[in-house]
This record gives sequence, C-alpha cells and structure tokens, in this order.
Amino acid sequence: MHTKILTFSVLLGLFINTAQAQKKFSVLSPDKAIQLNITVDDSVRYSVNYNKKKLVGSSAIYFRTDADKSNGWRVSKSSKASHSSVITPVVPQKSSTIKDSYNVLYLDFSNGLSLAFRAYDNGVAWQWITNNKGAYKVLEEKADFTFDGNGRSWYPQEESFYSHNEREYKNYRIDSIDAKKLASLPALFDISGTKVLLTESSLFNYAGMWLRGKSKGVLQAVFPPYPKEKKITSDRDEKVTAREDFLAKVNGAQSFPWRILMIAPDEKELLNNQLVYLLGKPSEGDFSWVKPGKVQWDWWHYNNVYNVDFRAGINNDTYKYYIDFASKYGIEYVLLDEGWCDTRDLLKQSKDINVQELSDYARSKGVDLLLWTSWLVLDKQMDIALDQFQRWGIKGIKVDFMQRDDQDMVNYYERVSKAAASRKMLVDFHGSYKPTGWIRTYPNVLTSEGVLGNEISKFAGSISPEHTTTLPFTRMMAGPMDFTPGGMLNVQKKAFAGVPAEPMTLGTRCNQLAMYVVFESPLQMLCDIPTHYYREPESMEFLRAVPAVWSKTVPLHAKVGDYVAIARQAKSGEWFVGAMTDWTARDLNLDLSFLGSGKFRMDIWKDGINADRNAKDFKMETIEVDRNSKVNMSMTTGGGWVAKISAIK
Repeated sequence: MHTKILTFSVLLGLFINTAQAQKKFSVLSPDKAIQLNITVDDSVRYSVNYNKKKLVGSSAIYFRTDADKSNGWRVSKSSKASHSSVITPVVPQKSSTIKDSYNVLYLDFSNGLSLAFRAYDNGVAWQWITNNKGAYKVLEEKADFTFDGNGRSWYPQEESFYSHNEREYKNYRIDSIDAKKLASLPALFDISGTKVLLTESSLFNYAGMWLRGKSKGVLQAVFPPYPKEKKITSDRDEKVTAREDFLAKVNGAQSFPWRILMIAPDEKELLNNQLVYLLGKPSEGDFSWVKPGKVQWDWWHYNNVYNVDFRAGINNDTYKYYIDFASKYGIEYVLLDEGWCDTRDLLKQSKDINVQELSDYARSKGVDLLLWTSWLVLDKQMDIALDQFQRWGIKGIKVDFMQRDDQDMVNYYERVSKAAASRKMLVDFHGSYKPTGWIRTYPNVLTSEGVLGNEISKFAGSISPEHTTTLPFTRMMAGPMDFTPGGMLNVQKKAFAGVPAEPMTLGTRCNQLAMYVVFESPLQMLCDIPTHYYREPESMEFLRAVPAVWSKTVPLHAKVGDYVAIARQAKSGEWFVGAMTDWTARDLNLDLSFLGSGKFRMDIWKDGINADRNAKDFKMETIEVDRNSKVNMSMTTGGGWVAKISAIK
C-alpha cells in the first residue's frame, strides 16, 4: 500500500514539474489567419494553424554549439512586438514598394541562444541567434516539418550536396518521401489545397538548408557539414572529399538564416509572396549605380551566327555584331561567356579577343559588357582580375560552377558580392544554389541560376511546358531566376531534337515571349543569336519594349504545372501581360480591372492558327480596351500569349 502511494506521489510530482516547466507561446499574423504555436520544455516545438485548421503539426527545432554547456531549454525572457512599414527595394523585382507587416515573438534561453518567430499574413519564419563571444562551432541544427502525409509535393530531388541545383520538381505524395530522397530548396507542398513553400533567407556565414524525408508526413532539414578535405578535379571543379563533424565555424554573436514557410490559399496568391526579400539583410552603402536590364547572350548557340561577312566564333568581329544588335534594340548588355579567356588565367585573353577594344566599341554604341568566369580561377585572382575588369570598363561578371553551399562556399559568394560591389560591378551567379535574399543585401547580385533552365534545351527535351509552368511557383519564389529565355526556333513535342549549335525550344514562340513577363530576373537574357532575332522583327518589337524590373505585379490565373498568367506594370506606366500553358491547349479570361481610368491600346502577340503544328506560328493584333474590358487569352498546346498595354493620350 505504501509503495503504491509513493509511486503515485512520484508520478504526480513529475507531472506537476513537467507542467510547471512546459511553456507555451503563440503569435498571430496581423490578419489573424495564421497562428504559430511554440511549446518549450525539454525541447522546442512549433506548429502552424491556418484559418483555424492544422497546417503543420507539432515539429521539433534545435540548435547546438560547442559553447553550450547547459542542458534543456529554459526560457529566461520572452517578449512580443508588432511591425509595419513599407520598403522601397533598390531593385524592384516584383514591385516598387513592399509592405512589411508582421507580429514577432522573441525567446531568450538560459543556454545563451535566442529565437525569433515572425508571423506574416502570408507565412511564418524563425531564426536562431547566438550571443556568444569568441570562437565556437555550430555542431547541429534540427528543423522538422510535419505535414499531412496525404498531401502532395513539388520536390527538387538531388543525388548529393554537390550539385548545380538544376532539378525537375517531382510530384510526390508527401508520405512517400523517405530518408533516401534528398532535396534542395525551395520545395512546394499542397496540404488540402493550401500551398506551403519551404525555403530560407539571409544565408550568410553558414551552411545552406536541404531536405530529407524522416517518417510518414515528416520531413527534416539537413545541412552540408564544413569541408575537411577538398580536391580540385578540373579547371573549374573542386569537390569535398571529407567533411568535419560540425556545420560552421563562427566568431562572436550571429543571427542565422531565417527558415521560411510561405503560406497561400492557392497558387495565385503565392506569386506575390516576397518573404525571402523581406527577411534578407538590408543593404549598406550606395547601390544607386545598379542598372538592371536585358543581356544578349552568346554561349547557348556557340556563337553560330550566319548571314555575316566575317568568320563567326569567339572573336571581336562576332562580339561587335552582338553589340550592334544590342544597340539597335536597346539591350543594355552583351555577355562574353566561356571562351573569351584562358579558364585558368583571367588575364590571358583568347587570341582573337581584345576586351579593351570591345569595351570601347560597346561604350560608343551605348552598350555595356559582362564577363564570364569560373569561380575557381576568380577565387585565385579576385583582386587582380576585378581591378583589370574595372580598367577595361566591364560592368558585371557571371560567376560559374560553384556547385556547393557549405559554409566555406557560402562565404565565397559574399566575398564576390562585396568585391564586385566595391568596383560597381553586377553579379550573375551560375552553377549556384538558390537565392536567399542577396538582392536585398547586395543589390548588385541581380540574378542567379540554380534552375533547370533553357540552356538544357541545347541537349535534351527536359525544358517542357509542364516544367516551365512549375517554375514560377517553385524556384522563382526564392528570388530572381536566370532561366535564359528567348529561343526563336520553337517546336512542338514530336519535332524536338537536341542541336547544341542551333538549339530549339519546346512550346510556341509566344510561350517563349511570355517568359519575359512571367519569369523574374532583373538581368534577363536573350538566349538566341542576333541572326534569328533580325529576321523576327515582330518578336523583337516585344523584346525591345519589355523591361527587366517591375513596379507592380498582378497574378491573374495559376495552377502549378498547368498554366500561369501575370500582369506587370513597368516604371513607364505601361502594362505587360504574359500567359503560358502546358501541353494542354486552353483559354483564359483576361479581366482588365487592374487598369486605371481611360482608354488603352493593347498590342497582342498570340499563338497562330497553325502553332499546334509549327510552334513558330504567331499573330499580332491591336485592340482598344479599358478597365471594364474582358479579353480571351487563347493558347494552343505548349502555347503562350503576351500583350503590351499603353494609355491612349
């Protein structure tokens, strides 16, 4: 009898102690639709409700350094605050202003760590903060994501941490994602119709976040550990052959990356989400010199121009031809991609290239030049090479083949961004991981790859209309995306062949044109050769007019992998509309109520009557509209539709 009473007393005491130790917190979005719940006892767990329904179940988060000598997660202080402001981005990717409104919960722990949780009307985010002095290592970070296993995913599955992050998005049922399925970010999930996109922002001096399955419906964050041994395997590749048992080396207090869950009731609402930008570190210094624009690219077609009086190739005559074309059509930049120099020495120009002569010629034509480099040679020659580029008058660099996002490589990105900015140069990262708010912190980093883009059309038919109507809701949600649109040799599915020196693209001409409205990149490429563009004056009328940055974005229609339609307003006040479909022909209604008062001229480029057989077929027409007008956007299989709308004065 006494033993039973004693046992009961001990259990009761344990229950009371647990109840006393456990602390619960919550933070609501400003519109109260999202509730972020946090429980702290022997661990930290969060959950998310959306419109009073469970969206993310109880999930553990954890952070450990070798400076943490305590056990447990005792909250020493908690506080809440609200914030509301309007941000004016240096580079307006989606809009000229961004509303920044959220409620925030701060938790300080007795072990020296802090957590910040933010709830926005369109998502939640959290960030670990260390308050240590001196040097220490981050040993482990944990973040689980507990979803309804019956939901669906668009999952960029990877083979390893060594990757260009150019992936197709696999539409897995969530409970089928196991520990063997590694993925880069961003990843998109459909939970009973609600869209949840997982990514990160403000990634500096730390390792990038990836995903693996854990158990049915539960995914877990994973991170590439710090490199222990590396091996250079070519003129551009360095592979990690052994890794440490920690993630990062840190000195002093640091705020770590934001873990972001974007939340939207449907795909259309997702398209205006700018949480990655809002959670990026604000820039410091003057970036008013940054000039977005369009770029004539050379590599996609191997400089295979024709109908010219010179031998085409990597030589000054060919690049002057590009410069003349760019000047005629108001294209701001010409890129000299791989081949202009020795890949192991940026100061050794190819025998038929004289960069100073080209730069002087381009300047006389109102065009600026960008230069390609592999990351490895730039790492070895950064100051001497960038100083020479500056003397030549070069306005930006394309840095390629990094293929990692461990802390060591993440820090390389920041070194490049700073070094380029100090010389007033733009940056385009290729062979890169997804953007994590760079365009806010370093507005000179205008775009990046990390996308299965148009370059693959040189070799394979992977860049299908299903893929290109998936990208706006997945990779593009992380930030500017250097997809490199603009192919003029357009074909339907059965006519495709990989022809590297004269590439073709799947889908119609108007599908390619629509990418200049739908896909966001403040440094937007024209991938094809001037020879093809010169014989397409109607297409060039659109490509001359369409800008690379936007004052306002209005999503119109959206379904992941099926179709997308967006209206965007340029700084000039003109509106541009772009619509794309998958292999299913469809009609979408264009409601012009976003227009102001008065009458407008609408110039339309639409799929031709035979575009289902010859994808290059399109038709132009001009009509008069106002804000009460409704216009049918008819698209054939793999089709597109674009319009430019100007006020009639």
